[in-house]
This record gives sequence, C-alpha cells and structure tokens, in this order.
Amino acid sequence: MVRLNLIVLFMALLAGATVNAQQRTCGVMEVLDRQLQEDPGMLQRMQDIERHTEQFIENGAVRERVLVTIPVVVHVVWNISAQNLSDAEILSQIAVLNEDFRRQNADANETPALFLPVAADCEIQFCMATRDPNGNATNGIVRRQTAVTSFSTNDNVKFYSSGGSDIWNRDKYLNIWVCDLGGGLLGYAQFPGGSANTDGVVCDFAYFGRLNSTYPYNEGRTATHEVGHWLNLRHIWGDATCGNDQVSDTPVHNTSNGGCPTYPHASTCSGRPTEMTMNYMDYTYDGCMNIYTQGQKSRMQALFGSGGARVALLTSDGCQPPNGGGCGTPSGLNATNITQTSATLNWGVVSGATSYNVDFRQTGGNWTTTSGITGNSANATGLTANTGYEFRVQAVCGSNNGTYSSIATFTTLASGGCTDPYETNETSGTAKVIPVNTNLNALISTATDKDWFQFNNTSSQRRIKVDLTTLPADYDVRLYRNTTQVGISQNGGTQNEQIILNTNNVNTYRVQVYGYQGAFNASQCYTLRVSLSGSNWREDGTTDGEVTELEIPVILESDGFILFPNPAQDEVYVDVITQADNEVQVALFDAAGRLSLQRNQAISKGDNRITLNLAGLPDGLYMVQVQNGDQMTVKKLVVQR
Repeated sequence: MVRLNLIVLFMALLAGATVNAQQRTCGVMEVLDRQLQEDPGMLQRMQDIERHTEQFIENGAVRERVLVTIPVVVHVVWNISAQNLSDAEILSQIAVLNEDFRRQNADANETPALFLPVAADCEIQFCMATRDPNGNATNGIVRRQTAVTSFSTNDNVKFYSSGGSDIWNRDKYLNIWVCDLGGGLLGYAQFPGGSANTDGVVCDFAYFGRLNSTYPYNEGRTATHEVGHWLNLRHIWGDATCGNDQVSDTPVHNTSNGGCPTYPHASTCSGRPTEMTMNYMDYTYDGCMNIYTQGQKSRMQALFGSGGARVALLTSDGCQPPNGGGCGTPSGLNATNITQTSATLNWGVVSGATSYNVDFRQTGGNWTTTSGITGNSANATGLTANTGYEFRVQAVCGSNNGTYSSIATFTTLASGGCTDPYETNETSGTAKVIPVNTNLNALISTATDKDWFQFNNTSSQRRIKVDLTTLPADYDVRLYRNTTQVGISQNGGTQNEQIILNTNNVNTYRVQVYGYQGAFNASQCYTLRVSLSGSNWREDGTTDGEVTELEIPVILESDGFILFPNPAQDEVYVDVITQADNEVQVALFDAAGRLSLQRNQAISKGDNRITLNLAGLPDGLYMVQVQNGDQMTVKKLVVQR
C-alpha cells in the first residue's frame, strides 16, 4: 500500500471543503479547518491515526474484530418547545444508527447488484447510556433550555458557559448534541484526533430521527453520515474533484451528489466509474442512502483495534446500569413460526427485567404497543398474508424502562406459501443460519429477491453437498466459503441444481439461491438441503462405492488475496497465499465489465506475487478477479496517476 503524504492529503481536503455541497450541508470540513488552525498538534495526531489505520488494514486485523457497542448521550439544547425533542424521537434516531451500521436497514435491498459484494455490516452498534459519568442511573438524555436562538460550527453548543451542554467523557460516550443549527447546516462532526472537550456529533433538531423530522432528510441519515465522520470516514468524493476518500472499494466520485440520482450515475472522472450515490457519506436524500462498504468498515474498526484512537470506548460501562437503576436493551430479535396470518416474536432476556413492552406495526405504519409481557416471546395474530411487519422491544425493570431495541422485520407468507419463507435475508451479511441434513422450503418472491443461508461444516464431516429441488422457476445456486465463491450450479429451466465440494477446509459457508434473469414465484416454494459427510461425495451425489475424487480448489488465505498499491499507477501487485501448488487466473476488468488484462500463472504452496503492468490503461475503477476452478475472489482497484 502506498504511504500517503498526509500533509498534502489534509491540505487537499481543506481546499475542497466547499466543493458543490448541493442540498445537504455538512460542516465537518469547516470545523476541521478551524480546529487545525487553533490546535497545531492536531495534524500530527491525525497523521498518526492514518498510519495506524493503514497498518490495521494491512495486517488484516479487521477480520478479528468483535461487535463494538458504543454508549450514547444525547444533549438536547433547545430554545423553543419545538426543538425539545421527545424521548421517542431521540430513540428513533438510535434505532436508525443501529440499523444502518449493522446493515439491518429496511432499504438494504435497494443497493444495486454492482455494489453488493462490498456492502458491509460494520459490526458497530449503539446503546443509550444507562449510567452517567458519576455512576448514577440515566436515560442517556440531557436537556437544557438555552437563550441562544441558533448555533453554528464554532462548538458553542458543547459548553454550558456559552449556552450549550458540557461534554461527557469522550472515552466512555459518543456525545451527540441536538440543537437549532443556523446557516442551513444539517450537522457536523469532529474527526478522531481532535480536542477531548469538543469530541462528538452535532445535528439540527429538524433532521434528527425519523419521527416528525423534515423531508427529504427525515429518515435519520444525517446522524448516520455525521457518526461516519466521527468514526474517521471522509466524504465519498474526497472533498475535491475526483478526490480520494481513502477507501479502496468506493468508486471515484466527481463531486458530491444531491437529491436521488438515477442509477447508474456515471462519474466524469477518468474511466467514468459508476458512482455509489447511495453511500451514507454522499450528500443524497435520506431515502436514497443505504450502504457502507467493507473498506469503510475497516477504517472505522481500526479505531477500536489495539492502540486505536477510540479503543477506550470498548471498556466503557456507560450502558451498564448501576445497582438498583436502569434497564438493559433487548437484543437478538427475530420472528419464527411465520404463517400467512401469524408469527412468534422473540428476543433475548434482559437481566433484571420484570416485563417487556412490544411495539408492532405493518412496515411504515403506526406503532401498537402491548405492555406487561413477562416472557421473552409474544404471538402476533390476525396478520395479512404476504405483508411486511416491524417490531421492537423495551425492557421494564421495576419502575425503570430501558431503551427500545433496534427494529426487527419479517414478511408473512403468501397464500399457499411455505412453512418458513426465510425472509428477509437479502445479503450475505444477513444470511439465515440453517440446520444441515434437513430439507428447507423457501421462496424467491420477487425479481430481485436473493436468499442467503449460512452453515458450518465440522472436522468429522467436512464434505459438502448442496441440493436445490422442487423448483417452480429457473433458479440457480452458489456456494461461498465466507465471501469467496467455491461452487455454482446453473442448470436451465426447473432442472434440479447440485453443488459438491469435497473439501478439507472447516469454515463458515454460505448458500445463495436466486432466479435466473429475475425468475421468481411468490407462492410456490423451492427445497434446499445442505448435506455433510465424512466421506467424499460421488459425482452422482452419493457416498457409496468407488469415489471419483473432486479437485479441491486452492485455499486462498485471509480474504482471497492482497492487492497493493491501491490506488495504483503503472503496476499493481497481487499477493496470493496458498496451501497447495496450482494455477490461478488473474483478470482485470474495467468499470463496464470489459476484460483489460489477463494472466494465467502457476503458483506454489506459500506466498506468491503476481505483477500486473497497468501502463497504457486509462485512469478509473477496475475489478481484479483471482480464480482457481470454482473459487473466485474479486476486489476493486483504482488506477490514478
């Protein structure tokens, strides 16, 4: 990876801070400019954070991260009553953050297929603080009426002495201030490396949460965007024409995008890549945002690695109620026993809870609350077939109510449908964990529906067989080891599909079922069965008699291969670590899918380096594909001179 001249980088970011802000206005670069002038040591701290981020990504540490939970305190600084947001409005924003950073947002299925391979569950979640800095019980909300009619990017809202509210310890809490921001600002944030007295996010009250907020920024994505900055993400266009956001798997953007651009929206930068206008770090309307990428996740997770700038938050007790006060937040929400007219709603037990409140509604409708539920499940009846529903749960601990959970969703069966449609599971990150050696029935209910399932093989039963039968339409199936494809079956029509992988690799595997060219049937089910065996599967799908050994693909370590530098100029190196001698194919495709380069090369067990000469190729976005048999891994490459 190329070591960046960080001083040049930051100066370029500042120079581009006012480039084409269009409708959405974020003050983060204005704040950074001021803070760098006021604090001479901040630039060096930010450079150190960039070096740490670079090393974290190079070392592959993001694969070892665990789920990060960040306690949140919301400071409501209000002048008139309309600015004094209700608890429900504030909690709706926390729910949005949890959905967006875990890729549980209802509009995740609107991410174009081109970008699905890099869509990320960032494995970061948020909880309202239940313990304040003095160890007392709290609901995580601080309210202050102020004589100040509006605030700006000067950080006055963060100090009681200037009409705002004083920060809580930034090593234990994410501080979010909600107030009236002047100058048309929707919000701003402080990048890691800034002062401990001003660290956090500021949002205008009119665009906070998704209850009673102002269209078209009415779905809570202003906070999602600003928290992204707080977690070290840049604007996707790099705050310069065809700039660099320091993320390898986001396309180069010409500038910011406003409104809801029609997909595909081509950049005018070299190579004319398709822009990721639906990324949370662009400037589009809330309803058109739906994705963070794996590269953005890596930058955020680097903050919580050993030595990271926000690692102290991992030991915060901000969401641990003090003895005798507070109440935890339910997690693990899911719906089971789904039929056309009913479902069972489930959630994890909260320590100390005496009962639970459950909010339930059709997707986008009004909540209906059922209180006093003493167990950790409830039956929902009288539902409408083939309809989407949402629910959330609040724990009650004696006289204390906890914060509402993230929203969980499910869809009832269509008339004549399956026992369980296994929805929603549109992405690999939301794949349903399934039992092996068991027949499952599920639906491909729309032209864009893709079903994902997850399972693990074992040391005693490594060999895998996937059967897809009783097809009502032309369905196909793929098998992945983690995110690397290791098998595919694409027979025509309604012919059964089968994948056999006689592997020695014990790992997590995922199955994707999808309709060929949008084929689907919303009322008739297909049957999926994943079978494991300690013996090799024959090509006829049995383990009896003589077995024809199937070639085991080369195991590509880590996430397939290492690609650097990225962006690249005249050469790029592809490092492949394998456990066996074999031959791999390396191909380079441009943004339109045209083959630009191809290399077939024999590789040996261990470390291998393949050099691709990029001379003569125009600048732009490319896809690098490494393939061995049915195993294929793809990464994005930016050529930029």
